[in-house]
Amino acid sequence: MSRRFAREVAFKALFQVDIGKCRVDQALRYSLADQNISSEEKVFIEELVTGTVAKQESLDQIIQKYLVKWELKRLSAVDRNLLRLALYEILYREDIPNAVSINEALELAKKYGSTADAVGFINGVLDRAIGETFEKGL
Repeated sequence: MSRRFAREVAFKALFQVDIGKCRVDQALRYSLADQNISSEEKVFIEELVTGTVAKQESLDQIIQKYLVKWELKRLSAVDRNLLRLALYEILYREDIPNAVSINEALELAKKYGSTADAVGFINGVLDRAIGETFEKGL
């Protein structure tokens, strides 16, 4: 399994937590079921999901700040959770370069995005958020 696939599994678990109102442990169990993954990959997935959920409130505040004429709750669940996951990686995972986090979010948006504009939308929000966040040292 690649880290890209691991992110996809993590994204699916986050989607279940958001839309299905599943508990994190349930979402992880469902998402990890029948996956041929190593213990290292499982840890990576679990860290992404639990970390994103734990920091969701602050991630959502950052996302909301950079939505132009939109509210977070109006975003598709796909776009919302891809933004959360990418921002979590960027802000809290020093082992992952920002460009990799952005690229991975865009690749997942190509596959799961709600509209043809999802990739550009996600890229724009992440770009604005990252620029100001790191400019101010947040």
